[in-house]
Amino acid sequence: MTELWERSALDLAAMIRAGETTSRAVVDAHLARIDAVNGDVNAVVRRLDDSAREAADAADLAVADGQRLGRFHGVPFTVKENIDLIGSPTTQGVAAMAEALPPLDAPVTERMKAAGAIPLARTNLPDFGLRVHTDSSLHGLTRNPHHPGRTAGGSSGGEAAAIATGMSPIGLGNDIGGSLRNPAHCCGIASIKPSVGVVPAASSLPPEDPSLSTQQMAVEGVMARRVADVRAGLEVLAGPHRRDPASLPVYLTALGEGERLRVAVLPEPPGGPTHPEISAAVRSAGDTLAAAGHDVVEATPPMYAETIDMWAALLIQDIAVIRPLLEAVMGEAAQEIIANLLGGAPESTVESISMLQGARSMTMRLWAEFFVDHPIVLSPTWAMPAFEHGADLTEGDELIRDTLRPVLPVNFLGLPAAVAPHGLADGLPVGIQVIGDRFTDLRCLDVAAQLEAAGDPLLPVDPVTA
Repeated sequence: MTELWERSALDLAAMIRAGETTSRAVVDAHLARIDAVNGDVNAVVRRLDDSAREAADAADLAVADGQRLGRFHGVPFTVKENIDLIGSPTTQGVAAMAEALPPLDAPVTERMKAAGAIPLARTNLPDFGLRVHTDSSLHGLTRNPHHPGRTAGGSSGGEAAAIATGMSPIGLGNDIGGSLRNPAHCCGIASIKPSVGVVPAASSLPPEDPSLSTQQMAVEGVMARRVADVRAGLEVLAGPHRRDPASLPVYLTALGEGERLRVAVLPEPPGGPTHPEISAAVRSAGDTLAAAGHDVVEATPPMYAETIDMWAALLIQDIAVIRPLLEAVMGEAAQEIIANLLGGAPESTVESISMLQGARSMTMRLWAEFFVDHPIVLSPTWAMPAFEHGADLTEGDELIRDTLRPVLPVNFLGLPAAVAPHGLADGLPVGIQVIGDRFTDLRCLDVAAQLEAAGDPLLPVDPVTA
């Protein structure tokens, strides 16, 4: 028999709605799963047992009373600890903010609650999310459930490890340099980095107003084991919000019934090496889409390698400004990451900032033209399998650039990119990235769902401990 904690979020919502189970049973099953496996991965860093059970009992009364139920009524969800959730501190993974209680929910937690979902726990992240390896100076290291010696990715690594192991069916993270997609690749789950402006973001803790790089490249989004859950979560979260003046009332393009597209496959992205098993997994994903009737060709979007350098320049100019504040509260490893990131970087000037914005506009235009003939780009998420713990420090910037480069153009250009697991490299999951033009988020997810459908249904894994 399939356990409740093995079920998808939408399956659980349907079972609760039909009276086949109760929200209280679902919440208790996931809390018991946290008891059973969190000690092996350290993904959940704060439990909300009492409030979750109280909300579950209220959800069950609503079902009994025949009330109108939301998309995720009675379903538990987890929240990365840099997203505001009333009653729980937004720690950013650092001790200085261990008791930083927000007065308001973030728009994404507000909307998940409005859809009936129940906050279950908070998940780990590196200090201020500024690392692709989840090791917090407040909460410690999160381990990859597939290999205890490898990274779970970052910065939403706690969220991905919790979902992959069945401690949560769905959760919230964010992404300025792959942080929704990196852990999905490492832990073997699904996610999407939405188009910039689709999902609102806001903090009720200082600084409330985002920097330029955050405005142009950061997004909040959904993680789950199944693409259908990610799609439903995106539909719940999307749309303008009064607290985010950059959030948009956009129409999201989906894949039409029976629609076939020209798909550009990019098995070896420019700018560095790609692990051969990852290249093979991308080509296999292309074969899967070709079998589904799509026109699959190998092609490279314009200025691909240049966008990686421009992403770094845009992020660095903001980090340099707040470096003293960050270093005052971050742990030693996080400070080393900042030093490596800024080391040797040219000083930003008015002229360099202006030129970078002009180059960004030009590159966005060139990619938009490329998408006319190739509406979908299929690429690796990471060019390498999940690395060993701490290798981002010991092996330096070259490892990070070689590994991370496929996710960065998407952030710099504000594009959507869905991730679905497909194949293995070095015995670890490979996430395939499905990239589209702005506001084709649902189409990206629909194509990712076709990849998912070609494989076995993804169930939670028991953490590997040795």
